[in-house]
Amino acid sequence: MEKKSPAVSVLKVIGSILIVLVVIAALGLGLLSILEYRPKPEEPIEVIASPTGAAKESISTDEDLTVMTWNVGYCGLSETADFFMDGGKSVTSQDEDSVKNNLLNIERIVGEADPDVVYFQEIDRDSTRSYGIDQIKDITENAFADNDASFANNFKVLFIPYPIPPIGHVDGGILTSSKYAISDSTRVSLPCPFTWPVRTINLKRCIDISRVPVADSDKEVVFINLHLEAYDDGEGKIAQTKQLADIMKAEFDKGNYVIAGGDFNQTFSSVDTSMYPVQGEGMWQSGILDEDVFSDDFMFVMDNSTPSCRSLDRPYDPTDDHFQYYLIDGFIISKNLAVENVETMDEGFKYTDHNPVKITVSFKDE
Repeated sequence: MEKKSPAVSVLKVIGSILIVLVVIAALGLGLLSILEYRPKPEEPIEVIASPTGAAKESISTDEDLTVMTWNVGYCGLSETADFFMDGGKSVTSQDEDSVKNNLLNIERIVGEADPDVVYFQEIDRDSTRSYGIDQIKDITENAFADNDASFANNFKVLFIPYPIPPIGHVDGGILTSSKYAISDSTRVSLPCPFTWPVRTINLKRCIDISRVPVADSDKEVVFINLHLEAYDDGEGKIAQTKQLADIMKAEFDKGNYVIAGGDFNQTFSSVDTSMYPVQGEGMWQSGILDEDVFSDDFMFVMDNSTPSCRSLDRPYDPTDDHFQYYLIDGFIISKNLAVENVETMDEGFKYTDHNPVKITVSFKDE
């Protein structure tokens, strides 16, 4: 009997292992494809009613209105964090206790600021990256139990297998919390720039449109919470911005007051960002939102005195004169409102990679 050489045997073992790995990968991709999150173009959102029943029935045009937006980075991107998608190394930079501490302090800061409405982005309810902590439940049932709320999924994947260690299961999105009773809320899908198979494990961007009636009127204040594309080639942001402009125009034409805010992953074209220059090749850079896409019925509001976001290529170092900052969080409001104040609150990126932005508006006399 002819004996097989050790080299041939090793090659056969390696070949068998590769075949098994290919089969496992194919089965995994097939499962992700079958179970891919496929939201409809528009879906009603069930309003999370205030557990205490304290939400006010309507908004008075005689009073100012304060709205805050904050990308909380699933409470896992504090000052010590970096992130592999932005040039860092880590997938999860925080332990469970740190995530809980970040959530607690974010809630404290929002409570002290006392806005009427809050737009949260990157909020998790059951994700590996945030240790399965239901941040939405904590916010709606504990920290802000007097508020109505609405939640829209934009990131829902059974399992993301990369990098090593993998991101794992993700279930998160955007949350609107309101001192006023939300009469209606809708999830509107935005264009997705990614194709299969990348699409199966990517975000499905959307906006959350929540409506509150205006007292003694048939009008509404339309609150639009958003988190636009970050890692596309730019075309996704442009398409999503165009859809946002069309939606806002339609609401304004109805006579409604419109306040869109969140993480645009873009700087408004009229805003001076020269104080936050590009610090090196390969750094993630934000897009530029072309304000001409919108009609003259809207104003674009950012506070450039303080950066709203910091790079995640390494842990935060405020003493580094070459650290990369961004200005990507702000508001677009209809011109039947007047801006009384806008402030990027300098929280030092202690609990997330974004600073909160707060705007106060008043209602113009008609």
